[in-house]
Amino acid sequence: MSIENSSDKPSSTAKLEVDLLISAKWLATVDSDNTLLKDHTVVVNQGIIVDILPTISVVEKFIAKNAVELPNQLLIPGLINAHGHAGMALFRGYADDLPLMTWLNDHMWPAESAHVSHEFVHDGSQLAIAEMIKSGTTCFADMYFFPKATIEAAKKAGMRAYIAPPVFDFPSNWKSGSQAYIDAITELALEQQPGSNELITIAFGPHAPYTVGDNTFEAILTANQNLQLGVHIHVHETEAEVEQSIKQHGLRPLQRLKNLGVLSPKTQCVHMTQICGEDIEILKETGASVIHCPRSNMKLASGQTPIQLMRENGIPTGLGTDSAASNNSLNMISEMTQAALLAKVTANNAEALSAEQALQLATIDSAKALGLDHKIGSIEIGKQADITAVDLSKIAQQPVYSPLSSLVYSESSQSVSNVWINGKQLLENGCLTTIDESAVLSKTQQWREKLEH
Repeated sequence: MSIENSSDKPSSTAKLEVDLLISAKWLATVDSDNTLLKDHTVVVNQGIIVDILPTISVVEKFIAKNAVELPNQLLIPGLINAHGHAGMALFRGYADDLPLMTWLNDHMWPAESAHVSHEFVHDGSQLAIAEMIKSGTTCFADMYFFPKATIEAAKKAGMRAYIAPPVFDFPSNWKSGSQAYIDAITELALEQQPGSNELITIAFGPHAPYTVGDNTFEAILTANQNLQLGVHIHVHETEAEVEQSIKQHGLRPLQRLKNLGVLSPKTQCVHMTQICGEDIEILKETGASVIHCPRSNMKLASGQTPIQLMRENGIPTGLGTDSAASNNSLNMISEMTQAALLAKVTANNAEALSAEQALQLATIDSAKALGLDHKIGSIEIGKQADITAVDLSKIAQQPVYSPLSSLVYSESSQSVSNVWINGKQLLENGCLTTIDESAVLSKTQQWREKLEH
């Protein structure tokens, strides 16, 4: 990535009144040229980026209602957490150091059966959203029960969300069976009717091939014929899952999904730690994307997603944290760090997934995977103003030779200073503006006491 330092002369054209100017020492646009600008300003009006220009030129062109100057800071597109379960933030640390199926069958599912409700999911989602905003995330994909509770929390906070409520073949606290899940998601999608500035996107979330039967997948496809929603699914998360599918269906899970017609460019395959040549070809043929969750996969010992191999084969990839119950963190800067380091070990190649590519993975690549790249994922004129500022002046980041290396490899995960979504400031100098942090902490402690008894 080259650094551009413009010395354009100020324009003599009439000044335009705009809502917001954000000036910073560095600006990583994550556009098609991966341009890194120095001493530039982002101009925002009515939630849209309307100009990007050298800071020296701003005063002659624009009058702003609000101007923010961020010396020694880096502007990046708002980070996109492409997979998680926000309500499960209240289960953080509840059952650690266990393999996936033991964790699910013996701990998570019984706890969910006992405690999960609209109130639980709302409060858990508030906790998750607060953490995500404070660590630079402006959009999250979510697969969890009582989705209206998560939507309510997201809208209150001004957070962008891709909501993919789960579908199972068995009942839960939320719904009685597969068709009830499908009907609820269909109704939710019709209720939302997203406009160009809508923060909420609805998708189908069939949980996994081992919890969803062929008939249910077919019912989802039928319901989705007119809606054309995305499909968000856990797949190839563990070796045992693949072995079970071969034994039960005579097919690897991905091949089964392809045969059923589930895979398309609107499908996000979450995890994909178990990859063979056949899987690569299926992903290339169908255009389905892969969502990489490195920290969760490592913690549950589920396997390693060969992210570099998939990128080399042109497979769309995004980055997610998974839930705070299986990751213990929803910090996407930390996730970028882990993704870059794990990619190098997995590929046995120090050049695999550079800092620049890790940022792409957490922004524009995740936006493409979720079908949102026409609105977010890069800092470009015409896109919505989802922007994160990171303070690179801290001692652990000095000296700064490359701001992107400092972002990804130095201790910058606690250095997020400001966050805007749709041009609205949700984090100002490290403080939440739309969420009462003390109230969130109080509710969280109340839930901890309930779960401990």
